[in-house]
Amino acid sequence: MIKKGIILAGGKGTRMSPLTKAVNKQLLPIYDKPLIFYPLSILMLAKIKDILIIVNKGQLKQYKRILPNGDNLGIKISYMEQNEPRGLPDAFVIGEKFIGKENVAMILGDNFFYGQNLSSLLQANTKLKKGARVVLHKVLKPELFGVAKINKNKKIIKIIEKPKKFFSDLAITGLYFFDNDVVKYSKQLKPSKRGEVEIVDLLNFYKKKNKLSADLIGRGGAWLDTGSMDDFYKTSNFVSAIENRQGLKIACLEEISFNNKWTNKKNIKKSIKFYGNCEYSQYLAKLL
Repeated sequence: MIKKGIILAGGKGTRMSPLTKAVNKQLLPIYDKPLIFYPLSILMLAKIKDILIIVNKGQLKQYKRILPNGDNLGIKISYMEQNEPRGLPDAFVIGEKFIGKENVAMILGDNFFYGQNLSSLLQANTKLKKGARVVLHKVLKPELFGVAKINKNKKIIKIIEKPKKFFSDLAITGLYFFDNDVVKYSKQLKPSKRGEVEIVDLLNFYKKKNKLSADLIGRGGAWLDTGSMDDFYKTSNFVSAIENRQGLKIACLEEISFNNKWTNKKNIKKSIKFYGNCEYSQYLAKLL
């Protein structure tokens, strides 16, 4: 059972410069909430309560202002700083002490997931005991992503980063589930030409041992990577359209916590006071 989760919220955010020169990308708004709320909500929907957020050096204060320690949500949030982006598997080296002897999930801080059966998909994957599992999503332009080919048992048989020729349209999203060996394997990785350790190399470690499987986000689900200006606004528009149509909020942390019975009405009242007079507070007031 996976009880620990990491959000990798470092990175330079160069594709969104100059916006990201002063503010970390994960603190910019996707419609009415900071981007960081969305990956955090995914871990909470997976019923993961012990969460480490890895941030850039010098940006800790900004995060703690919006997400102090998770007390109000009935979860535990801790932070670590990354001196510079050294690749995704570096998160497991930085977080070694946090992980301890447990299995762990990781989500990238700029990834957005949405779907009807998402909670059950997430909770099924936290039952992982051995090996690694990635979440795949069908894409129109596989040449822009790391892509995986799977067999009928959902075992991954091949991974190619940004393939020149078509061999699969299943992109590897930024949501991963690992057993405890991930720390050991991450330490063995050598930096690639870009000077970073690569997630594909880490996944290939598991694949060679026949321990890498996949889960798929179905047709009604959405996965968006908000790394570029264009994708960032598309995601914002998507959230705005759904929230205004349904009157339900996506990634409302207090609501997820309340539904999980991790928090109470008293804490929600505190949150309303903390956020002040805004639409998000009005939504929380309706929960009460």
